[in-house]
Amino acid sequence: MMKTKNKRGQEEKISLRNFPKLTSKRGQEEMIGFALIIIIVAVILLVFLAVSLKNSNKEALGVNEVDSFIQSFLAYTTDCREDSNNYYSMQDLIIECNNYESSCLDGRKTCDVLNFTLKEIVEESWKISENTPIIGYELLIGAEEIELISFKAGNSTNSYKGSMQEFSSRGMSIIIDFTAYY
Repeated sequence: MMKTKNKRGQEEKISLRNFPKLTSKRGQEEMIGFALIIIIVAVILLVFLAVSLKNSNKEALGVNEVDSFIQSFLAYTTDCREDSNNYYSMQDLIIECNNYESSCLDGRKTCDVLNFTLKEIVEESWKISENTPIIGYELLIGAEEIELISFKAGNSTNSYKGSMQEFSSRGMSIIIDFTAYY
């Protein structure tokens, strides 16, 4: 029991049994309010995180990704046979395509095999859709003043990564230029 004074100045006895119930209800209300504030802050942080992750896809290409792609497809072994034991690599096909009359052991023209195989590789490696950061690409292979292969897909933008590879064969310079747009 606790003694307090009422409005008239008389002392009253207050039971302590009622007092803890009042403070525990207030405490519960404050804890619920605090929990709601934490939930709201967590939701706001999740929204900011989602937005920042979505915007980070703008720089989807790594520094060496395009250059590595060119190096990889040059080493790719095709189904075009040079002889009964050896198959042409893409680099070999580019060189042979530059020698206009060259063909595979089965009679297909090296330029046709090069064009078909390279198109398949690029389409599989650089898929263009709304769900990917890549919105276009352009490939050009030339020897001196001659354009051996040229194709592009998608859209060109001011945001791009490109790489150029040059090698020579039989005294002629061959240039590969690939650009990916994002």
